[in-house]
Parts: sequence; structure tokens; C-alpha cells
Amino acid sequence: MAVVRFEVTRRGPYADGVSFGDVGSYTRVDGVLHFAVDPMHAANAGIADLDLAPRATDGAVHFDADVRLIVPEDPRRGNGSLILDVPNRGRSLVAGSLNAAGVAATTDSTTPGDGFAYRHGFSVMTVAWQTDAVPLATALQIRAPIAGGPGGGLRGDAMAEVRPTKAVHSWPISQLGNVPYPPFDAGEASARLFDYEYEDAEPALVPRDRWRFTAGEVVGAPDLVGLDLSLDDGFVPGHIYRAVYTAADPPVVGAGLLALRDAATFVRAGAGGELASGFDRVIGFGVSQTARLLRHFLYAGLNRDEAGVVALDGVLALIGGGMRGEFNHRFALPSWAHAPSLGQLFPFADRPITDHLSGREAGLLDRVKAQQAVPKIFYANTSWEYWRGDASLIHVDTRGGADVEPEPTTRVYHFAGTQHTQGAVPQQRVLPLMGLATRYGMNVVDYSPLSRAALINLDRWVRGDSEPPGSRYPRLSDGTAVPREQILPRFAALPDLDPVEAGRLSRIRRIDLGPQAERGTGAYPPVESEPYPCLVSAVDADLNEVAGVRLPDLTVPVGSHTGWNPQPEDGGDPRLAQTFFGLTRFFARSVDERSAGDPCPALAERYADRDDYQSRVHEAAAALVRDRYLLEGDVPRVVANCVARYDEALRVGAASAAAVTA
Repeated sequence: MAVVRFEVTRRGPYADGVSFGDVGSYTRVDGVLHFAVDPMHAANAGIADLDLAPRATDGAVHFDADVRLIVPEDPRRGNGSLILDVPNRGRSLVAGSLNAAGVAATTDSTTPGDGFAYRHGFSVMTVAWQTDAVPLATALQIRAPIAGGPGGGLRGDAMAEVRPTKAVHSWPISQLGNVPYPPFDAGEASARLFDYEYEDAEPALVPRDRWRFTAGEVVGAPDLVGLDLSLDDGFVPGHIYRAVYTAADPPVVGAGLLALRDAATFVRAGAGGELASGFDRVIGFGVSQTARLLRHFLYAGLNRDEAGVVALDGVLALIGGGMRGEFNHRFALPSWAHAPSLGQLFPFADRPITDHLSGREAGLLDRVKAQQAVPKIFYANTSWEYWRGDASLIHVDTRGGADVEPEPTTRVYHFAGTQHTQGAVPQQRVLPLMGLATRYGMNVVDYSPLSRAALINLDRWVRGDSEPPGSRYPRLSDGTAVPREQILPRFAALPDLDPVEAGRLSRIRRIDLGPQAERGTGAYPPVESEPYPCLVSAVDADLNEVAGVRLPDLTVPVGSHTGWNPQPEDGGDPRLAQTFFGLTRFFARSVDERSAGDPCPALAERYADRDDYQSRVHEAAAALVRDRYLLEGDVPRVVANCVARYDEALRVGAASAAAVTA
């Protein structure tokens, strides 16, 4: 087994010993997992540069990673399932995504929230994997091996990116959870800086004497020394700047994938006697970046360890879209999502299909199929991942001409009318914690109740207790999957809203990263060519999406909810979509308030009063429970959410989009 030692640094009651229903109290165990992997073993063959890492006298490559376990004090009261919580930038995701912890999860990712996962008897293991996580005391860290050894002279192309929101001359590359590789020579004459007016634009080369690397602080961690990009002519808000330069001493980024795999099989077996018992099932849980990581894990065929033990029985990949990511190549930056890289290469769908652009035939699960280790998989995405341009590639062919049915072991769910982050009221235009703002009020729909039901449905499927509800997503066959260009004119007709420009939306293209790309060494910037299709859900008369799992926010609406929102005029380009956010445009409160040209009936035309609205929402939520997309226990929460949005609509009114304050 690749885990050679479990170094326990802390053991004690979790959450001050609070009891979680019938399961009782939990124990928290913090520590460090020490790994020794065979670089020549077939199970590790897909890890880039592992063969270049230093080997100990036993012939193995050694590294270690922080780990946190939260397990029932009495294992017999647990449900036998372990959630492998794949942390985002070193922080656990269970509290914010499953346990309804809200803002508290941003300052303490170990908070229990409402204890949903623990009340259902799940254990949770969080394992560090991310090599570019900011070294904060609250963030779990991995100490990955260095390809060629520290100071070994291994150099190559690295790429760094900034997206300024102000017209300034210096902007930090070092963000919270995105620490770039330092340049080997800050004055390197051959370094290049490319200026993109928008995501899919042709870049302009900035003269070398007009820009430079400078020291700065890490955004979110001001006590740390970071890296800034300085531009003599100043940055243009909304533009994207990518620097390509030489870096040295790359970590074996893919060691993080091995850490997750080997931690899962180690803890499944009882963690070397540290736990009273092992686990019957392990479910990989990832959100956004880490959902893409789990897709990469499956693509790389890593679901059996060196001893042949299966790591993951199930995978719940939330809001990851159709891409993989920067998780297994030289000088990879796992925090990146948008910059073209190896994570945007075909294949996207689980089922093998032919890429009409390259002629290659492949599926995401080909390698785990060969291992006979295909887990049960849930892919769940919001509208934002569809509008980003990649989520539909999970279930359409590369021409955009035919649906691709999911594998029998996979379910695909579209959470209709939602944005990347969970919505909330009061409606906002600015999130200071993320440093992002939008032109119009942000999407207010909270999809987390659907995520909770997905976890329970997946666990039951893995157990063999019941089949999960069927996939729900936009389809070409029924006309619910349409190009983005078909939807935006509907919003342009509104009297108080200017949508983004279709031609400036991001999209995935065929890219060429050079002759060594298959071995994990890319040439930057990638050469981009033909685009892949970008399909989204069609909308109804209220401009709400018709495909996917529709919460009462859409079936008993108080507004129109999208997966896109323009950048603000004072901090970007309103022709461009802002990262992560959609918008909610509340309906007019009354007929008199409803503007000429507004096709959406006013609230007073729809509902007699607040009680009438609440009754209809309850009926809609009950229908989702019958179809098993929502848990009975979350009906009160969904109803309360919708009523809060009804109250917000009455407070703000139809012109809310532009009127919402920060």
C-alpha cells in the first residue's frame, strides 16, 4: 500500500462534541499521510514527470499531504459511507455545499453548518492535493516531489494570467488559491505578454519593454510575498493578460491525484488501525475546480491503486462543467479554469465518440473501463457552466448535431436557472470576498437542496438500494438544447436589460499545445483553432430555462433567472459575461409598474397574495420530492427560500437589475 505512515497530529471531539441526531457525536482526526509510490508501476503510469522525481533507497517516490477525518464516535451508528472531500484551495467543501453553512464556511470550512451529512451518518475525509494552494494555516497542504529534484535544473514554459477590474498599472498574479510559478529570470528577454480583449479574441503581443514582473502581496493573504504583473501603459478593465515565461523546479502536480487515490484505499481499510473500522463505500465529492479534478482522475484511469484496490465507488461532481483541468502536467496551475490548457482537450463525454476536429475516438471513462473500476457518477451543473461554453459537451457530439446518451453508470443533471455560486437574498451586485461585481443583480436561486438530494441518491445507488432518478439536461432531440445566440435576443427585447454579446462569450476550441503535450509538457500559449459547440437550455415565456431540474423558483417564478451577467461598466466591459454569476430580473410588482415591451406578467397578475404564492411553491416542491430530485426534509427550506425571494421581488421591483446596491 502506498501510504506508509499516518502521522496523527490531533484527535478530539468534532464541533465540541455536538450530537448529530441518531448518529451521535463525531471525532475529528487531523494528521499527515506519508506516501511512497512506485514510479514504474502501471497504476501510476499516467502521472506526468513522476519518473523524473527523486527516489529514496527503496526505489519509491516519497511525498506527504495533510488530511482531516471526521468520523462517528461510534462507527456502528454511521452509514458505512466515506465522503472523499476534495478540497478547493486547501479548504473543505462539505460545509458550504452540503451542510448549509453559508458565509460561515468561508471563514471556517470545518464548521458543521446544519450537520446534514453527519445526521445521515456519512464520514468525511479531506485530503490535500493542490500544489498551488496558498500556504495558510487554515488550508490543507501537499508537499509534492519536485521533478528533477530541487535545484535540479529542470526548466520550461509556464503561463500566468491576470484579469484586472481597474485601470491600474500593477495587478497581482498571486491570488488566494492561485500561486504562480516564479520566473527563473524576472528580466528574461524572451518572455511574452499577450493582451486579449475578451476570452475568445485574438491576442495582441505587448512589447517586452512595456511590462515586467514585480513583487507584491498575495490577494487574501497580505502577509505573504506574491508576484505582480506591471504594465507601463496600464491595464484595461475586462481584458485578459497572459504571460509566458521560463520557470524552474516544477512539482509533480499529478502527485495530488495519487494522494487522493491512495488515501481513499488506505482509509477504506481502516487507516492502519487508527480507525475502529474501515468503510464499505467511498464517494468522491468535488465542487467546481475539484469536480473537474474528479473528471481528470477518471480520465487518467486512477481508480485502482498499486494493489488493485478500487478507490472510489461513486463520484458526485458538482458544477465542474465539461472540462478537466491543470492537474497533471509540467508547470500546471490547478486553480486555473479558463486559460486554454491540457484540461480543455477532447474527450468531454463519458461515452466514446469521434472528435470531428481531430479524428480521434475516445471517451472520458475509457481507462477506468479497462480497469473494470467504473464508479457510479453524478454530473450536476448550473446554467453558468453551460453559458461558459463547455457543460453541454458532456452530452452532445463535437459537431453539436446529436445527443450523446450518458453511460448506464452516469447521471447528468442540469440545475436550471442557476449560477455557479449558490444564490441568496438580499440581491447583490458586489461580492467583496471574491473581488467581483456584476452589472445587474446576481442570480438569487439556491440550488444546494438539489445537491443534498443528489448525495443521498448516489449513496443509495452505490449501495445497490435503488436506481437514481433519470438524467435531466438540455437535449437536441426535443429542442431544449439551443445555441446561446438564440437566447440572447429574447433578453435584448426587454426595456431595462442589455445582455452580453454572443460573439464575446467564452468557448472551447481545438488547441495545439505542442508535440510533448501527450507526455504532460505543453508549449504556451496554445494554438487555438476551430470551436466546439456551445449549447444552453431553451427558455419559456418568462425567460426561464425549460430543461433540467427546475426548482419552484422557475416553475412558480417571481423573476427570470439566467446563467450569465454582464461585467459592470465601472470595472470591466458590459459586453462580456462576469465569471461565476448569473442574474435575476424580478417581475414587476403590479400592472402599472410593468413597462411597455415587458413580456413577463407582474406578480399581482400571477398570485393573489403571499399565502397563495407559498401554497403553489409547496405543491411544486412536493412534485420534486415525488420525482426524488428533492428530499422531503428540505421542502421547508425550499419553500422558505422562495418566499424570501417573493419578498425581495416586492421590495426591489422590476427595475431591480440595474438598481440593486452593493
